Amino acid sequence: MRRSWTPSIVPNGHDQTFYIVINNYGELGPAFAETDLGEADLETTISYLMSGQYNDPVRVVAFNTSEHWSEDASEDVAREIMRRLDLAGGAPRPPRLRRSSTATSVRTVN
Repeated sequence: MRRSWTPSIVPNGHDQTFYIVINNYGELGPAFAETDLGEADLETTISYLMSGQYNDPVRVVAFNTSEHWSEDASEDVAREIMRRLDLAGGAPRPPRLRRSSTATSVRTVN
């Protein structure tokens, strides 16, 4: 019996680490935020978190399908956000990050 073919969701030929934000959608609960493949890099993820693109970010998950790993990158991302805010003269955290678990990671780092 032949198995049915299922297309891969893994990008072809890309050895790249992707970052996906888990956002809390209130009564609907937490879910991965819809993210364009071209915007799933670390720099864009940090930029979107700092600019308030997510209403209630809970966690940042990093994964690399070529290297076969995934991890919770929330603390590392929070640390980088704090570093950037410090370089900007101690600018306050964006309000949406203050109440998120990512912000909790930031407080843990301090």
